[in-house]
Amino acid sequence: MAMIVFSCGPKKGIVTKKKQQKERTETVEVIKTEKVDKVEVPDKTEEVKPPTSTVNYIETYADIAKEEMSRYKIPASITLAQGILESASGKGRLAVEANNHFGIKCHGWTGAKIYHDDDSSQECFRKYREAKSSYEDHSKFLTERGRYADLFKLKPDDYKGWARGLKKAGYATDRKYPDKLIGLIERYKLYEYDRQVLGLKGETIEIVRVNSGTTIHIVAKGDTLYSLSKRYNTTVDAIKSMNNLSSNALAIGQELKIPN
Repeated sequence: MAMIVFSCGPKKGIVTKKKQQKERTETVEVIKTEKVDKVEVPDKTEEVKPPTSTVNYIETYADIAKEEMSRYKIPASITLAQGILESASGKGRLAVEANNHFGIKCHGWTGAKIYHDDDSSQECFRKYREAKSSYEDHSKFLTERGRYADLFKLKPDDYKGWARGLKKAGYATDRKYPDKLIGLIERYKLYEYDRQVLGLKGETIEIVRVNSGTTIHIVAKGDTLYSLSKRYNTTVDAIKSMNNLSSNALAIGQELKIPN
């Protein structure tokens, strides 16, 4: 009897082990199949459609255009549309080699210069150390010349009036210049930046630092993940990851943790 019990015991153990191994193998195969089906499609779809050069240009310079609007009362939409048109979305020679995004010629300029074929051969254009200086000079160019004075009598969000007024005042010789500016503004909804600036008047942005050293930003009108990433020298993905955000949508008053 002792021998019979001893011989039966291992056999049962072996059978159980085989069953467990079989079940474990089947379970792994099911999980593997689910992972492939779940991940395969969405990730590759987004990678196929990168932003256009114009969209990248807008994202890069929108905050600067809004700052210029706050200081000089020139619609951010107009500034961005002119920048896109004059610099070929930042890819033109003057923009690449001289940081000149608005095709402003020398006209008494005492700074660095670059020569480029335009209405005539090898005309003199202003050269800047950085693109932001080009934006500021563009604002000064319009505010300091009397022929553009009527533009500042328009409503700050009247981009159509500004587009036509620039042509009338002699900013460009192309008779279709106003239509091109308006087309860009409406295609890329650049007028939204004008509304953001106007909506920010009289409001403040609150920043709270907690004991752990984490920065908490309270979302205000006009804030976007992109503008916050630039302000705090981080990335959109880092902010989204830290706050478990599934989209780029923000709500006024929302608290965001900012990566250090």
